[in-house]
Amino acid sequence: MGQSKRQSTRRGKSSYVYAIIGVSLVLFLFGMVGWIFVNLQKTGKYFKENIQFHAYIFPTATSQQIDSLNKFVEALPYAVHVEYVTKEKAIERYNAENDTLWKTLAISNPLPESIDFYVKENYVNEDSLNMISKMLLGKFPTTISEFQTPQGTVASVSKFVKTITWVLLAVAILLSILVIVSIDNTIRLSMYSNRFTIKTMQMVGATRSFITRPLNERALLNGLIASVIAIAVLIACIVMAEKFVPALKVLHDTGSLLLIFLGISILGILITVLSTYRSAIKYLKMKLDDLY
Repeated sequence: MGQSKRQSTRRGKSSYVYAIIGVSLVLFLFGMVGWIFVNLQKTGKYFKENIQFHAYIFPTATSQQIDSLNKFVEALPYAVHVEYVTKEKAIERYNAENDTLWKTLAISNPLPESIDFYVKENYVNEDSLNMISKMLLGKFPTTISEFQTPQGTVASVSKFVKTITWVLLAVAILLSILVIVSIDNTIRLSMYSNRFTIKTMQMVGATRSFITRPLNERALLNGLIASVIAIAVLIACIVMAEKFVPALKVLHDTGSLLLIFLGISILGILITVLSTYRSAIKYLKMKLDDLY
């Protein structure tokens, strides 16, 4: 009798261990997909906010007009990193990126002055850029000769971000369903070894709440342990990834990672407790003969 009880205890402990490992793996996969989703979103934002726009200035524009334009652009709520580029600075940048044949031929500096700036992510789209272009050209017709926007680049980046967002959203929804089903099945399998203990307690007069309370408390602890393991492994993978791919450090977002960790913890604990309770109630409702 004592030996049978010890074997049952060992089976119960091993089933809990297997359940924790299984839930940890599923939660880790969920967290990894969440991290990839955040990084791709940040990548799209990074590319969008690193597209530079140029408001080229007429050679006849006065310093007062240029200063007025520069201050106006700086005051725009969506404009960032506004810079007045003189002819000298423009040619200096050109020389750094291209050959200097024009200098050999003694050609005068052909590059115009400009106000260069970037805009926030939400404004990097065709409609917003056309609105900005018309607004600046209409307000400063004698100062701005041309407003240049890389429409091809903007369209490509916008399409990439939109496509990736929808694809990852679909993957996230599908994965969430798989996570819930996988954790539920894992918990149900671990509870299977306790079915006779649950039924025996019911047969000797234990109430439903008395039977399920320790199981739910154990499930809460198991869900917390599984979440901590999943988060620890995920952090290790992120650190390794950022070490071997330094560019990922630019996309690092502590706030988003904390939200992912919180989501893993809530999902792990909530589904584990609910699945455990559901399984316990199932065995309490079953007849003894049906447990074999």
